Amino acid sequence: MQGNKAFSLNFLASGSRDYGSEVELMYHSTENRQICFDDFFQPAGLHMNPNNRWIRLADMIPWSKYEKKYSRFFKNDTKVGNISKPFRMALGSLIIQSKYNYSDREVVDQITENPYYQYFVGLPGYQEEKPFDASMMVYFRKRVNADVLNEINLEFLEQELQKEDDRDDPSDTSANGKSGTDGTADSPVTEQSNAGTLMLDATCAPQQIAYPQDFQLLNDAREKLEQMIDLFCLRYGFAKPRTYRVKARNNYLGLAKMRKRTRNKIRKVIKAQLNYIRRDLKYLDAWMAGGYAAPFDKRMTQAFLTIRVLYEQQLYMYENKTHSVENRIVSISQPYIRPIVRGKAKNPVEFGTKLDISIDEKGYARLERASFDAYNEGLYLQEAVERYKERTGHYPERVLADTIYRNRENRRYCKGHGIRLSGPKLGRPCKATKAADRILEYQDNTDRIEVERVFSLAKRCYGLDLIRCKLPETTMTIISLSIFAMNLFKAMKGIFAQFLEGIRFWLLLEPAGCVRTV
Repeated sequence: MQGNKAFSLNFLASGSRDYGSEVELMYHSTENRQICFDDFFQPAGLHMNPNNRWIRLADMIPWSKYEKKYSRFFKNDTKVGNISKPFRMALGSLIIQSKYNYSDREVVDQITENPYYQYFVGLPGYQEEKPFDASMMVYFRKRVNADVLNEINLEFLEQELQKEDDRDDPSDTSANGKSGTDGTADSPVTEQSNAGTLMLDATCAPQQIAYPQDFQLLNDAREKLEQMIDLFCLRYGFAKPRTYRVKARNNYLGLAKMRKRTRNKIRKVIKAQLNYIRRDLKYLDAWMAGGYAAPFDKRMTQAFLTIRVLYEQQLYMYENKTHSVENRIVSISQPYIRPIVRGKAKNPVEFGTKLDISIDEKGYARLERASFDAYNEGLYLQEAVERYKERTGHYPERVLADTIYRNRENRRYCKGHGIRLSGPKLGRPCKATKAADRILEYQDNTDRIEVERVFSLAKRCYGLDLIRCKLPETTMTIISLSIFAMNLFKAMKGIFAQFLEGIRFWLLLEPAGCVRTV
């Protein structure tokens, strides 16, 4: 069975992994320079708007810079195998899919029919043929993994924040405590005072699985074991042993079709299904102990190991009359998924990935932590604050977080670094609280709503509400991709808003006597 897998921000080491050895072994860079809109071939009669959002979005991303890092994961010293698709095509296709929640086949069809999508993924001109097969989307998600996307996201945000600082103060050439025209420090660098805001919160990205019920999981496990027994008998010519599969199926359906299921009826069916599974496991163990190799592929072997652990967990819960067990399996095909207790009115328990997201004062999101196991997010506030200091050179002025982050240790940490942690003080409420403090507390709670808005946007518009991937690594890719795509479109809208503000400012400075047209 797969172990518990957690994701942390361990960024790329140079050439540490090889993502091109699965199917395609060679990678040839197709661009000596980044393709621009003037290079895109348009057939006669096709007119494309250069101000289209996908064209403007493509011009914001330094594709060539990221492609050099992406090419390190492939073996270019071999002359066998297909040539891999460019990085721009891989990442561009994933961004389009994240934006509209397309399926893999629909992404390919949309790119084939839309010339703006074709320019965005880096094709040299409009073509009517499909640029790649839909199955390549699986390899795109494996190669452009969570570490790659988080590194790209941080570099992109650093680039955008630097542009905003240059626009706000173009005469200021200092950065990170350095002064002078050449970027060297003329005097000792002193630590800057606290500035800015850091918002933290956690949510769950649910996985697309059936709601786990004990008797349903046991029935699925029993059916898979019966398929394994049939494979053994077919391979080695054994006579099929008694599995009572028809009786076991009727026993399951008798409970599944009931409108009101009593506790005694559920326990009775679970006990019967446990007995059927124990009998099937006994047959398989006896054959393998006798020296017969299991005729299973990799997926079936994984399912067999998962079923064995599932049987032990269900037997323990049945005998002890409990519904909780450590590392509880809720899906046989995806055993890494765990129940995440959220305590929400709509979904008290969700089954998926728990993740922490931080929002800076500019409204950009960063993925701080993601794990399939439930964890206490309050233990990772200090790490998020230290990463904020590494990015900006100073601690934030205030940290807006939920109640679970406001433990005593985090309060002492924030007080020691001059950080204001949102929320009331510990202990009984004091009637002598100043009106200014109450106003400040209310303002902090109001500003913290931005985190909830970001969660809502990521789930409604960027596919974070339902993860459809089956593998743990591709699940992490989808989560990181949602955060990156959300930042991309936010930055593009910000540039467009500044453009409109410039037009408005120009209209206000229009000379007298001119006719203003709208």
